[in-house]
Amino acid sequence: MTEFLQTVKERVVVCDGAMGTNIQFRNPGVDDFWGKEGCNELLVLSRPDIIKDIHASFFKVGCDVVETNTFGSTRVVLAEYELQDKTAELNIAAARLAKEVAQQFSTAGRPRFVAGSMGPTTKLPSLGHVTFDNMAAAYEEQAAALIDGGVDVLLVETSQDLLQAKAALVGVFDAMQKAGKRLPVTVQVTLEATGTMLLGTEIGAAVTAPVGQFWNCVMPKHAKGVVFRLNASLPPPGR
Repeated sequence: MTEFLQTVKERVVVCDGAMGTNIQFRNPGVDDFWGKEGCNELLVLSRPDIIKDIHASFFKVGCDVVETNTFGSTRVVLAEYELQDKTAELNIAAARLAKEVAQQFSTAGRPRFVAGSMGPTTKLPSLGHVTFDNMAAAYEEQAAALIDGGVDVLLVETSQDLLQAKAALVGVFDAMQKAGKRLPVTVQVTLEATGTMLLGTEIGAAVTAPVGQFWNCVMPKHAKGVVFRLNASLPPPGR
């Protein structure tokens, strides 16, 4: 059992808050983005001080886990900024930055952890924006780099399309198998104000599809380390 899972068994573990809004609060300038304005993920190279300060601010108020600044660091998204060739570099750098700060705040009685953030990309495979195989390969590349950088958990977050979540899981488990490492994996879906995912999937189906049939059929030896959660969601009407 990993140290993270042991900690979760023993007590409530508090995760950090939003990365994007905290970056905006620090108001990075145009030059900080090296001509790729809007690509927050690039700041791990251009302004690592900003990202480290954000991680530290969460640990200072009592968080146990921070997420890497890699929400959009798949090849799929980085290609929009012509940065796809920096996929591995950005993910490794982000993981190492977060781990460095986590180690500064860790004590023998209270270790701090890093979750490797893997966002939904800007493509929906269910609508044919990208093939399942290409999306899975993109997630495998990102997961491999995050593992190399030393994250404690892999976090597939803000999933809007079940097919995207499945592709991400295939990529994640392929990366772990090739790296010879087993890390805890968290899958988070997001719900609209309607109470469904973006493409209309209800929460019951969202739980059943990945947790049940898909995991049991595709990766029965590895699915035990996966947690299913919600994030960035709106409550259903009237709630």
